Amino acid sequence: MSKVKVGLVQTTCTADKQQNLQKAIEKVREAAQKGAQIVCLQELFTSLYFCDVEDYDNFQLAEAIPGPSTDALSKVAAEEGVVIIASLFEKRAQGLYHNTTAVLDADGTYLGKYRKMHIPDDPGFYEKFYFTPGDLGYKTFQTKFAKIGVLICWDQWYPEAARITSLMGAEILFYPTAIGWASSQDVDTNTDQYNAWQTIQRSHSVANGVHVVSVNRVGEEAGLKFWGGSFVSNPFGKVIFQGDHHEEQISVVELDLAKSDYYRTHWPFLRDRRVETYQPITKRLLDDE
Repeated sequence: MSKVKVGLVQTTCTADKQQNLQKAIEKVREAAQKGAQIVCLQELFTSLYFCDVEDYDNFQLAEAIPGPSTDALSKVAAEEGVVIIASLFEKRAQGLYHNTTAVLDADGTYLGKYRKMHIPDDPGFYEKFYFTPGDLGYKTFQTKFAKIGVLICWDQWYPEAARITSLMGAEILFYPTAIGWASSQDVDTNTDQYNAWQTIQRSHSVANGVHVVSVNRVGEEAGLKFWGGSFVSNPFGKVIFQGDHHEEQISVVELDLAKSDYYRTHWPFLRDRRVETYQPITKRLLDDE
C-alpha cells in the first residue's frame, strides 16, 4: 500500500495500571474511528513513568509479553482492524526485565517484540536499574499495511539504530517515547532540548529516506513535565504533523510511502554509502587502544 494512515496516541497517565490500559484501548478505538490503520502508543503507557526513582516495588508493574496487556489489545486490534504498537514493561523471568514494545497486526495476531537496546541512566531517568539491554537485535515487522521498524525512546539519539532498522526494510520508523523537562528548567533550555530531540529524529528520516513517527506522553509526574510534542516527519525530514506540548491528542496522519523512492533516488544517500570504510564504527572510541 502506498498510502497509510498512522495514529499517534499522546496522553497523560495515572498510578492505576488497569485505568491506563483501558484509556489506551479507548484512544486506539478513537484513532481507528478517525481512519488510522497503524496506531502507536507512547512508551510505558500502562503506568506513570516509574524510572524517576530506584524502587524495587516498581518491578511489580512488569508483565509477560505476550501477556495480559497484549491479550487485551489483540482483541481491540482485531475488532478495529488496526495494527497496534504497544510499549510495555516486560518481565522475562525472575530478576530479568526489559523495556519492550509488542506489535499486534490488524487481525489481532501477535507479530513479535522489540527490546530497547540503548538504556539511559540520568537524574530522573534511572532506567538501568530496571531494564536489561535488548538482546533481540533490531527488528522489523511486516504488518497488513506496511513493513515497520520500532525503536524506543533513548534509541532515538542513535543514528546506527535507525540506519540498521531502515536497511532491514522498514518503511516507517516508530518511536514510542517518554521524555520531558525538569520542572526547574527555564524556557530557553526547554526549547533547546525539544529541538535537539526532534532534530535528531528528523535526521533519521533524511539519512534513510523514511517517515519517522514519534509518540511522547504529556503531563506532570514527580518533578518532570513530559513535553508531548509528538510528531511525524517525511522522508526528507519535513515535519508534516506537530503535536501539542501540553494537551492530550489523538492524531491521525496520512503517509505516502512512495515518497521514500522519490527522495532516495533524488538524494541517493543509500547508493553512495561506502560500507567498506565503516568498520571503525564498531569501536567504542578511536583512541589508538
